[in-house]
Amino acid sequence: MQDTQIQIDPVKHALLYCRVSGTKQATQGHGLESQETRCREYAEKKGYQVDAVFPDDVSGGGDFMNRPGMVALLSYLDAQKGVPYVIIFDDLKRFARDTEFHIKLRKAFAVRGAEVECLNFKFEDSPEGRFIETIIAAQGALEREQNGRQVLQKMKARLQRGYWVFPAPVGYTYEKTGTHGKCLVRDEPVASVVAEALEGYASGRFGTQAEVQRFLEDQPCYPKGRHGCVHPQRVTDLLIRPIYGGLIEYAPWGVSLREGQHEGLISAATFERIQQRRQGVAKLPMRADINRDFVLRGAVCCGDCGVPYRSAWSQGKRKKYAYYVCQTKACDSYGKSIPRDKIEGEFEQLLQDLTPTKQAFGLMRKMFRKAWNEQIEASGQMRTELEGRLRPQRAHLKRFSTRSLARQMRCSQRGWKSGSMRSSSTRSNCRKNCKIKANQGHLSRRRSNTP
Repeated sequence: MQDTQIQIDPVKHALLYCRVSGTKQATQGHGLESQETRCREYAEKKGYQVDAVFPDDVSGGGDFMNRPGMVALLSYLDAQKGVPYVIIFDDLKRFARDTEFHIKLRKAFAVRGAEVECLNFKFEDSPEGRFIETIIAAQGALEREQNGRQVLQKMKARLQRGYWVFPAPVGYTYEKTGTHGKCLVRDEPVASVVAEALEGYASGRFGTQAEVQRFLEDQPCYPKGRHGCVHPQRVTDLLIRPIYGGLIEYAPWGVSLREGQHEGLISAATFERIQQRRQGVAKLPMRADINRDFVLRGAVCCGDCGVPYRSAWSQGKRKKYAYYVCQTKACDSYGKSIPRDKIEGEFEQLLQDLTPTKQAFGLMRKMFRKAWNEQIEASGQMRTELEGRLRPQRAHLKRFSTRSLARQMRCSQRGWKSGSMRSSSTRSNCRKNCKIKANQGHLSRRRSNTP
């Protein structure tokens, strides 16, 4: 009889690649799951052993090196050299939607010794097969570019109608409505903080952008940078964006300034005042030539010409004397000096003679009460925001302390059990030793008694 040898074909190993165009399709849809199911059924029919699945939820713009899943797949093939893998994917569009990158990806798999199989297309290593494959890849690239053009056209049309189509700015969030679709709405409490900062700059409450920056940094709910600060450029962007005034503008697409469909955090007039302040002459916090020696400089004027007085010190024999002087040559009071104490003394007397009216006191009381209530409300919002931030930290600390306490209890129980076992074993060993010694003593006595 002759021995018959049965040759068993080795099982081919397969890798699955699945891709959707965005994270939303991956989280809210079932595109990745359906692709993986179909690919697994195909591998089972072919008798392939699936070793790994590489999903992607980004488009990559045609370049496969911009997809983390594809990069991981190529790295996996580089690490598993010598293993003939089969790459399975659902459709040729999932492979690459660009003719150039399609050819490059095919060469990358060929260099690594991997075969490519598609559920909806059969690859043929012939001139006709490569031609058809190139045509289908070019069709995918055409669809990708057409889809991008349609998206841009729709976004531009929506901008022209007054709807914001880009990521929501600070203080806004998107909310879906029945008639307008996704529209910008206020995102509290950040919206109130932004509105207060803008209105404060428009009214002169904040003299410079640096004061606006410090105000925003003091608000715990306002988003900050990596180092816990608000960058000055973000303050500038906050002041020049017309979207906060209920307006829409986007110069790169030729969309001029127009009224938006969203509610502005400030009025359009307030936004115009902000731009006028920014385009005006820069104001210093304090002039360099104003000091405590002449506090009324720039405020007190000459009675003849109306020009503000200049100030100077005059050196006497024993001490210096302070004077306000008019230096307008065409004025009748040119060169006449008035002692500082006289002018400032008369000004102090004028202030003492001023008595606010009852209506002024009532208005001041209302303003103070309003500011006080706003401060209390802002403090409550800040407290709520801080408590919201501390809540997950407290829960995490509680879980950590619970696990630590349980770990300590388990360790103490193990130590107690091992200690009790050692003590019990010690007692049993002592009993055994006592019995052995007693038996040895009994035997020695018997030997001594024997003749």
